[in-house]
Order: sequence, then structure tokens, then C-alpha cells
Amino acid sequence: MRRPMEGVRVLEVAQFTFVPAAGAVLADWGADVIKIEHAERGDAQRGLVRVLGYEAASAGSSFYPIMEGPNRGKRSVGLALEKPAARPVLEELIRNSDVFLTNFLPEARAKLRIELEDVRAINPDIIYVRGSGFGQRGAEADKGGYDSTAFWARGGSAAGVTPPDSDRMSRMPAGAYGDSMGGMTIAGGIAAALFSRAMTGEPSVVDVSLLGVGAWATQFTVNLALLTGGPLAPRTPPKHGSATNPLVGAYRTADGRWLELCMLQPGRYWPEFCRLAGRDELAKDDRFDSTDKLMANAAQAAEIVAELISARSFAEWTEILGRGEGQWAAAQNAWEVGQDPSLRANGLIAQVLDADGVDRELVTNPVQFNETPVTLTRGPQFAEHTDEVLAEFGISGDELLRLKLDGAVT
Repeated sequence: MRRPMEGVRVLEVAQFTFVPAAGAVLADWGADVIKIEHAERGDAQRGLVRVLGYEAASAGSSFYPIMEGPNRGKRSVGLALEKPAARPVLEELIRNSDVFLTNFLPEARAKLRIELEDVRAINPDIIYVRGSGFGQRGAEADKGGYDSTAFWARGGSAAGVTPPDSDRMSRMPAGAYGDSMGGMTIAGGIAAALFSRAMTGEPSVVDVSLLGVGAWATQFTVNLALLTGGPLAPRTPPKHGSATNPLVGAYRTADGRWLELCMLQPGRYWPEFCRLAGRDELAKDDRFDSTDKLMANAAQAAEIVAELISARSFAEWTEILGRGEGQWAAAQNAWEVGQDPSLRANGLIAQVLDADGVDRELVTNPVQFNETPVTLTRGPQFAEHTDEVLAEFGISGDELLRLKLDGAVT
């Protein structure tokens, strides 16, 4: 099957995860993504040996998930953009690309002559894409940002999940949390820009900021605050259930695991839950025998639900609730997510052969075309494809040698 981005070439001058994650999605979709890495240092993310307190790779292995996730399927070229000898190579790559993708800050873009006007002077039809912390306009346009700052803290998520009386701010639940969502957002923007160019012949400039993605993720409460004209009042949810529905919220099992119930029609699902729990009489209890009564006495019903769930193990409850029609989910850890049967049935955990010839697995991007799971190829080793790519663009062996001696390429 032909992948939708086959025939599209993306030139990526970026590092870390936010913008490179977009390149990985486009590569999943069939694009030829050429990743420019500094000729000596490479992508700065290659130097991260510990992430969130964990080792970034297994001893003796070349497989680094922190690099593979946002860089699978790409080709790496080591190019010293600051060296004059590298300029003709960069210009040839720009001339033959459909998309120029970067997260370099304005000062670095200007110094390296990769600003919009520089790139468009070489290729007027190229789609120019910038990922940033805080956008291209305003007082913070020159300011760098990471997902923990621009997305999580500034975008409202941190405040949204940190209890009012907490002595510490809640952290992101996973590394590159906002970066991964932001990369997916950029990929969608690029797809729209390619469609627009095909329809109108006009190339676009695409801008996505981590702050913007963060605000989009929390838009429900941000929009409510804008409606009310000020900060939303602090809200302490009930310990169990919600204010009017005992079948919405998190409940803990006998062995300390969590289940999330989200049965938004309490009157419909209350009799079923009671039956599954072996307590049919609760459905006829005069406190809960109508939707209005159940909502009015939700706190009492929630205490009963909590007591029932805390009396049995996680395994028992997953089997019990699996027999019903009500909506619920197990709170899964990272390993369990990787083994999730629905993810695997839909090909959203895919095999990839690493540089050492070992079969590994990665999460795929969530978009599929024609019900066909994506086929992954590993991320590139540093500057692995320099000779291959430059040869494709007509650079001879002698020229390549001169560029290497000059330190312009790796």
C-alpha cells in the first residue's frame, strides 16, 4: 500500500523531541525525512544518558528509546551549518525539499541563515515550519521552552492536576509528554499545508508553540475561566465518585490498584453495577431506585461503591466489570500500556529492528490509513546517512572527502 506522504521530502533542522516528533510521524506516513545533526555534537538529545531517573538505554545496546521515538524512519546527515563549506550542501538539500522543519531559536536561525527569507530565497515553494516555546510574536518570541515549562506549567495542566492543598506541584506523567502531542500537532499542520499547496500552488508558513498546544489541551477550563471573567474557584472533588454520580471517578481495589469508572448515565448503569457486584438489592434501595434519587444521594452510593470495590482484587474487578456494558478502565502502568490488547490488536505497538539486529518494539503514532498498521524502521545512528544522501544530490567522492577534511560534514 502506498503511504500518504510518499514522495514528500522533509528537511529537519531540529533537536530534542518536540519538533523531531513531527518528523517521525511524517516518516511513519511515508515521507523521506532528512535529519540535519551538528557535525560534531549531533542532536543534543543523544547525550541524555538518564531520563526521569531511568537509564536511557540498556548496557551495550545502541537502542535509545529517547532517540528512537522521535527519530525513527529518518536519515541522518552530519552537517556543520556554521561552516561556509557546508552552505552549498544545505542549499542543495533545501532546493530539493518540500518542507523545512526547525525548532532553532530566532538568533540561531539568523546566525545560520535559515530564517524564512533565507530558505525561501533558495526554494520559493518550500513549506516553512517552526516549532517554538511561546510563539513567533510577542516579548517571548526569542525565549526557549521545554514541555515542562511552556506546555505543562504555562499551559494550565500542572495547576489543573495539583490539589489546592498540595505541598508539591504534580509533574508530567511521562517524559516528552507535551512534546509528543506537540509533534503530532505539527505533523497535522504540515499535512494541511501540503494539501493547501497542492490546491493553490502557494506554500505556507506553519507555526506551532508548546504554549499553544498546552492551552489547547486545557481549553475546556480556560474557556470557562474566560466566560466567568476570572480564575475558576478551587474545587475539591469528593473522595469517591462525583457530586451527582457514584459511577464516575477513581476507586481503589483490595490490592491497591485503581479503576476509573465513567458511566455518565447513572440511572441506566446503576442496576447493572449492583447486579455485577452481587448486590441486586441496592438497585431497589429507596435511596437509589430512580435516577433523581441516585443523583441526590450520590455521596452515600459512592461510599458503597468504594466499599464494594475495595473488597476485591484488581483482577477480580476487571473480570467482573468486563461482563457489563458500562464504561470503565484500569489505570495502567507503562508496561501494561505496552501490552494493552487493543493497542496490539490495532498494530499500535510495532516491531522495529535496531542497529544491532535485535527486534525491539515502539509505540506508533495513533493515525492509520486504510486500516493498515504502520511499518517502522529504526532511528538513524549519528550521521549514518551522510555519504548516501549527499551522493544522491550529486556530490562526488572527492567533494565529500574535502568536506569531511574541512569539518563541514561528518
